[in-house]
Amino acid sequence: MRTQVVIIGGGPSGLLLSQLLHLAGIESVVLERQSREHVLSRIRAGVLEQGMADLLRQAQAGDRMDREGFIHDGTQLELSGVGCRIDFRKLTGRAVIVYGQTELTRDLYDARDRLGGRVLHDVQDVTLHGLDGDAPYVSYRVGDTRQRLACDFVAGCDGFHGVSRQSIPHALRREYHRVYPFAWLGVLSQTPPVSAELIYVAHDRGFALCSMRNAKLSRYYVQCDPADAVEQWPDERFWEELKRRIPEAAADRIVTGPALEKSITQCRSFVAEPMQWGRLFLAGDAAHIVPPTGAKGLNLAASDIHYLATGLRQYYQDRDFSGLERYSERALARVWQAERFSWWMSTLLHRFPEHDAFDRRMQRAEQEQLIRSDTAQRLLAENYVGLRY
Repeated sequence: MRTQVVIIGGGPSGLLLSQLLHLAGIESVVLERQSREHVLSRIRAGVLEQGMADLLRQAQAGDRMDREGFIHDGTQLELSGVGCRIDFRKLTGRAVIVYGQTELTRDLYDARDRLGGRVLHDVQDVTLHGLDGDAPYVSYRVGDTRQRLACDFVAGCDGFHGVSRQSIPHALRREYHRVYPFAWLGVLSQTPPVSAELIYVAHDRGFALCSMRNAKLSRYYVQCDPADAVEQWPDERFWEELKRRIPEAAADRIVTGPALEKSITQCRSFVAEPMQWGRLFLAGDAAHIVPPTGAKGLNLAASDIHYLATGLRQYYQDRDFSGLERYSERALARVWQAERFSWWMSTLLHRFPEHDAFDRRMQRAEQEQLIRSDTAQRLLAENYVGLRY
């Protein structure tokens, strides 16, 4: 078999790239290790930058997002007991959309189905060959049958643990990694959100976040120890701890209920350079990870897909290789800005166990500057709604 682009990974990044390429007349095949049901069961981020929302519309997969997504013109910060609203619309003229990643992925699957897209599931033992030449191919196994798929290019959208990044020779890769001394305990509950906007909380007991998926589905987080197990956090303990950290008015009106899903996520930052080697191009978590504080993970993957799809269109339509040659440079410029913002938001809002009295006072001084400075608020807003591609 042969195609023009093999896409490793059938999450939102791989599906979005496949859809954009199809609309540009470029053939692709998506190889996904898990079943479709498993991919659609993942509970992930739900804040979309304007750039990502526009990409979904361009991919003809944004109709339901526009009908059902919640436009947020701002967000609430509670900084050591002092409230501060960041007005995105006033400060930047733009907003974000709250729309769950599970629903977004479902929309992309539906879009690929409408156009007859080739998405193969339960694909095992994927191996990339000939990436440094002009005739790469991918071998893989479905059941007991080994397959070979020739192509022009390979897009690695298979996440941090995937095969794509590991296919770049170790001597040519440089990796930057930071593990933070805290994790997020997240709970999904079938309850109405406590607020019409997200509430980010910096508290002496640790960070908290009140978020939502829709009008009847809420998502809440509290900072916890990375060594904690989910079993240590029964529902009663979680709700009690959340109420102790969020503003009193929110704690008084919050509706609690059984957790539909509960998980603990270690917070970390990671970047691999370069994001391309030969005919292989990395995108999303295969190349970088951010702590979830700034809501950048999914959005950063979308900007990668924008640069990669643009470069592939230039190559196939005009035989212009410049967009692909500069892919890593362009993507990494935005990656490091998002990494900086996510790191800054994390240091602003979390309780660090190793901080001494001086560190805590410096954190408080940073929070106070944000409360009183329109310039500081504008910088936060510009990064939160998303830097332009």
